[in-house]
Amino acid sequence: MSSTSTSGQPGPVKSLVPARMDRLPWTRFHWMIVVGLGFSWVLDGLEIQIVASAGFQKSLGLSAAEVGLLGTIYLLGQVTGALVFGRMADRLGRKKLFILTLAIYLVASGIAGLSPTFWFLAIFRFFAGMGIGGEYAAINSAIDELIPSKYRGHVDIAINGTYWGGAALGSAANLFLLNTDYFAEDVGWRIGFFIGPVLGLMIIFLRRHIPESPRWLMTHGREQEAEATVDEIEDTVRKQGGTIDPVDDSKALTVQAQGHIPIRTIFGVLFRTYPKRTFVGLAMMITQSFLYNAIFFTYALVLQNFYGTSPSSTQYYFFPFAIGNLLGPLLLGRLFDTWGRRQMIFLTYGVSGAVLAVSAVLFNAGVLDATTQTIFWCVSFFFASAGASSAYLTVSEIFPLELRSQVIGYFFAIGQIAGSVAPLLYGILIGDGTDRGPLTVGYFIGAGVMVLGGLIALIFGVDAARKSLEDITEPLSIVREGKRPGK
Repeated sequence: MSSTSTSGQPGPVKSLVPARMDRLPWTRFHWMIVVGLGFSWVLDGLEIQIVASAGFQKSLGLSAAEVGLLGTIYLLGQVTGALVFGRMADRLGRKKLFILTLAIYLVASGIAGLSPTFWFLAIFRFFAGMGIGGEYAAINSAIDELIPSKYRGHVDIAINGTYWGGAALGSAANLFLLNTDYFAEDVGWRIGFFIGPVLGLMIIFLRRHIPESPRWLMTHGREQEAEATVDEIEDTVRKQGGTIDPVDDSKALTVQAQGHIPIRTIFGVLFRTYPKRTFVGLAMMITQSFLYNAIFFTYALVLQNFYGTSPSSTQYYFFPFAIGNLLGPLLLGRLFDTWGRRQMIFLTYGVSGAVLAVSAVLFNAGVLDATTQTIFWCVSFFFASAGASSAYLTVSEIFPLELRSQVIGYFFAIGQIAGSVAPLLYGILIGDGTDRGPLTVGYFIGAGVMVLGGLIALIFGVDAARKSLEDITEPLSIVREGKRPGK
C-alpha cells in the first residue's frame, strides 16, 4: 500500500519488483526482448554501411566533401537524439520512447530514399540519426532492466555487437544494389534506404508486445502497475515452461517517486556522488570511439593507398572485418558474467591494443599485404568489439535507474564527439600512401589509447557481474533509515 506525500507524489512503497525480475529463468519472453529491442544495432550498422558506399553521389551530383558531410550530419543526429530522447525516456518511460525513436527512424530513412537533392537527403539523414541515437539510450536501459541479472552482461554485450551483423548485411546488399548490371544508377541506392525501414516495420509490431520496464514504473509512483506487469511476465514465463522460485520478503525495496529530476541533481550524481564511475564511463566510451572511428572510417584508404586495392574490392575485405567484430561479443560476452567485468574489460581493451601495436610494427616494416593487414584488424577488433559493447553496458549499470537513459545519452554523445576527430587525424596521417611513418605512429596512439581505457576500468571499475542493478547502484528514490530519497 502507498500513501500520498505532502508534495503530491505517492508516498513510500515496498516493492519486490527488482528481485522478482532477476530470479526469472530464461524463456522465449526474453528472446522477444533480445530480438525486439536489440535489432536497433543491426539497423545502425546497415545504415552506416549503405551510406558509406555513397551510391547516391553521382545521381545527386555530390562532391566528396558533401558525401563526408552527410556522414557528419548523421552522427550529429545520433548525438542529438541520444541527448533529447534519453532524457525523455527517463521521464516518460522506456516503451514510449523505443516505439517513438524507431518510428522516427523508419519514416526518415524511407523518405531519404526519395531524395532529389543534397539538402533533402541531409535533413532526413539527420532525423534518421536522431531516431537511432534515441534508440541507443532508451533501449540499453530497457534491456538491462528487463533481463535477469545473471544473463544481463553477455546479453547486453551480444546485442550491442550485432551492429556488425547489420554492417555486413549492408555491405552484401551494396554488392548488388550498386551494381549497374542489376539496378540503374539512380535506383539501387534508393532501394538500400528502404531495407532498414522494411525490416524495422516487422520489429515495431513486435515491440508493441514488450512491456514497460517494471523497474521504471516502480520508481515513478506506479507500483501497482509495476506489480501487475511482473505478474503478466511471470504468467508468460510459466506458460513457456519456466519454473519460478519464490522471493523472500527481505529483498523488498522501499521507494518513493521523485518526479522531475533537475540537471543540478544529475551533475551532483555524476561528479560528487560517483566521480570515479563517471571517469570510468567517459574513459571507456571515448577510447573505444576513438579507435573505431580511426580504423573504420579509414580502412579503405589504407588498403587503396598502401596496398593498391581497387575501391570496389574493399567490400570483400570488409566482410571478415565485420565478422570478427560480430563474433567477439558473441563468443567473449559470457566471460563478462563469469570472470568479471573489470577483468574482461582490461583483457579486451588491452589485447586489442597489443595486436594493433604489433601490426603497426609489421606495417612499418612493409611485410604486410592487404590480406594480412585485414587479418590483424580482424583479430584486434574481435577483442575491441566486445570491449566497446561492454562500454555501453558499464554506463547503463553504474548509475541510478532514474537517470539511466539520459546518462547513456550523455556518455554516448561525448564519446561520439571525441571520436569524431579520429577520421580527420588518421586521414592526414595516411596522406598519399608514400610514407608509412605517420600512420605507424597513429596506430601506436590508437593502441595506447585502448590499453589506457582498459587500465582505467581495471583500477576504478565496478564489480557488477551477476548483481542486481539496485545492488550495483541504489535508485535515487530508495528510502532507508536516515536517508531521504534523491540523496
